[in-house]
Amino acid sequence: MLGRREAKRKEEKRSKMASFRIACLVVLLVLVVGPVAVWGGTVALTHRGGRLLTGNLNIGILWYGAVTEKQKQAVHSFLNSLNPSGGDGEPHVSSWWHVVESYQAYTKTGSGKGSPTITVKVVNEQYDPNYSLGKVLIKDFIKKLMPKATGGKPNTLALFVASKGVTVQDMCAGSCAQHGLIEEQPYVAVGDPEEECPECAWPFLEAPGISVKPPSGEVGADAMVMLLAGGLAGAVTNPYGDGFYADARGDDILEATSVCSHILSAQQARLPVDPATGGAYNAKGVSGTKFFLPAIWNPKTSSCWTPL
Repeated sequence: MLGRREAKRKEEKRSKMASFRIACLVVLLVLVVGPVAVWGGTVALTHRGGRLLTGNLNIGILWYGAVTEKQKQAVHSFLNSLNPSGGDGEPHVSSWWHVVESYQAYTKTGSGKGSPTITVKVVNEQYDPNYSLGKVLIKDFIKKLMPKATGGKPNTLALFVASKGVTVQDMCAGSCAQHGLIEEQPYVAVGDPEEECPECAWPFLEAPGISVKPPSGEVGADAMVMLLAGGLAGAVTNPYGDGFYADARGDDILEATSVCSHILSAQQARLPVDPATGGAYNAKGVSGTKFFLPAIWNPKTSSCWTPL
């Protein structure tokens, strides 16, 4: 019975994403020389009066299923790169995170000037390689796994990273970056979209008019980083559903990165390329690791922004 319901749900998701894909075929390509703000032709995000996540952001990770070593390395490297550090190259991943931090200054009570740093730290890490709750992560299952992810530590964001073959609830239903709240506990859920939801692996899987190789050389790893970036940005700027967002079709909403979907920082031929992998990137992290990060809404300029 569960199998039939899941098959039906997958078919509905694919149908939604087919419509979503058609709507996103028009891609904004902007030729740039340095950091620049770009506008994706979308509606503006507004603050709805609620709290944002501030201060230290402690994260507990649960690796669910057969997550590859390259995927684990990419996720760890990205999280470590969010905190400012010197000597890793420019533009740094932390410049992207600084835009997330800046939302604090643009709340209804914000001054528009200066924002406290949000320091990211992994405080717990657990493994579930045997898919203890099966290969469909619905919200009820995420709730059961929450204590394992956080290690029972209070004020900890739970990060679920699922391997290829695991269906993460709602990942293919029009919004690729997943975050939510369970009993006042924020979480982010990330899957490998390469087979389950190719549209969420943009721009690394070929689409009409554009094809970009992943900077690490593995589509799943770099797509996971993009989904994680979007999920974290949404979790910080709209953790309780009354932060920053824009209304979309029906009950859907657009958040910090989904409002800027399918925006590249430069024309394909001008994107920096890692000579080792042939992959394009728009930011550098710890030890010079290359990343391709999603465009994000910049509340200061009311426009979509990318590191390059």
